[in-house]
Amino acid sequence: MPLLPNSRTEPDGSAVIRVLSYNIRSMRDDTDALARVIRACEPDLVLIQEAPRFFRWRKKLARLARESDLVVVTGGATTTGPAILSSLRASVERTEDVLLPHTPGLHRRGFATAVVRFAGTRLGVLSCHLSLQKDERYDQAGMLLDRLAGMGEEHVIAGGDLNERPDGPAFRRLAGTLTDCRAASPWGGEHTWTPADPYQRIDAIFATEGIEVLGCGVPFEHPGVTGADLRAATDHLPVLAALRVPAS
Repeated sequence: MPLLPNSRTEPDGSAVIRVLSYNIRSMRDDTDALARVIRACEPDLVLIQEAPRFFRWRKKLARLARESDLVVVTGGATTTGPAILSSLRASVERTEDVLLPHTPGLHRRGFATAVVRFAGTRLGVLSCHLSLQKDERYDQAGMLLDRLAGMGEEHVIAGGDLNERPDGPAFRRLAGTLTDCRAASPWGGEHTWTPADPYQRIDAIFATEGIEVLGCGVPFEHPGVTGADLRAATDHLPVLAALRVPAS
């Protein structure tokens, strides 16, 4: 399997970045394995789903960031799960935690959002975990697109656990407006659930037009990422993308 490009700033001011989307199941599994997987991927941004939400959740998320050589940008209990981590390469301009309308009887959902800079580039970022209920999930996909448009940034990425395959209506709603990074430039593995027997792709990274996708997929055989760690870390497999973001 070819290696993804390393993070770098190009002479024209554009930035090559690595983005990881990962459902970490509230760090209820092997946190050391989880940190090893994240660290080995050398991401500039990590879009987390199911971050810790209860007792000492900030301390737990900060521990994961520290052990992964990253920092916490935003999210966690304040978004009911989604969060964003970043490397020190990113300069954070602003953040906003968004709670979505609550349907009685269902888990409340939210978005973790930020605007960051990498050298001469500027990027909107959103982490999401969509509903298990089909109609609500479709509505939330629309809210996600509205939120991205409302950020006012030319270049935006979004990623997360969609709880739906690419042929589903919510997934197709997102892919109709945004670039599905895995479909645009397949790399690594396709299916993200379950780690023991992956058979479906329900986690994804999307980008707006103008962002070049250099490769996207599950980082099987990536240097430092082992099958044992992927199975032990959580109940999802991560999605890693290399993207070239134009200079702002």
